[in-house]
Amino acid sequence: MTRRLPQTPLLLALVICVLGWNVAKAEAEQAQQPQPAGAPAAPAGGTSVPTDYTIGPEDVLGIVVWREPDLSGDVTVRPDGRISLPVIGEVQAASMTPIALQEQLSAAYRKYVTDANVAVVVRAINSRKVFVTGRVTTPGAHPLVGPLTIMQAIALAGGVTEYADSKNISVLRNEGGQVRTFKFNYKDVAKGKNLEQNIRLLPGDTVVVP
Repeated sequence: MTRRLPQTPLLLALVICVLGWNVAKAEAEQAQQPQPAGAPAAPAGGTSVPTDYTIGPEDVLGIVVWREPDLSGDVTVRPDGRISLPVIGEVQAASMTPIALQEQLSAAYRKYVTDANVAVVVRAINSRKVFVTGRVTTPGAHPLVGPLTIMQAIALAGGVTEYADSKNISVLRNEGGQVRTFKFNYKDVAKGKNLEQNIRLLPGDTVVVP
């Protein structure tokens, strides 16, 4: 008895599946191969940073020197804005972007390590804070790691208390040594009125709830 061959569309589908599986397998095996010497490190465990982020005091940075574990580790930016690193010593980090610091450290370490490649990973952002004070449930400092409005900051502070004058809340902002004041009516915004006053806060802003 003569055997029938599979129909052409089915045969093509089987061939495509087999080829696709082989390609996927090859890519997976390639991904598992060791990185070539001099390749940039790809450390994990970082935190997402705002687009306008620059390093500040109390921030925790992961410094990874490719293939040099003795030179790698986590450091905390000191109040003076500097960090201490093996071999190269004191380095100014505050007010720099992670990329700029990474390039500076790579250049510094190349004096001691051939083809040194350095990665700077932001582990924790502690320098960007806003402050909520006055008649809120939990006054204090709150980290600013993303867009945050006045209403959201008050919510982080547990909301206004019973006797708060929520119609006359102020935001104090230091701009070039001058303090600028923004007025905020909590009751209006809560009702959906005058929403333009619910501005985004900047690092260092203080929300005062009388």
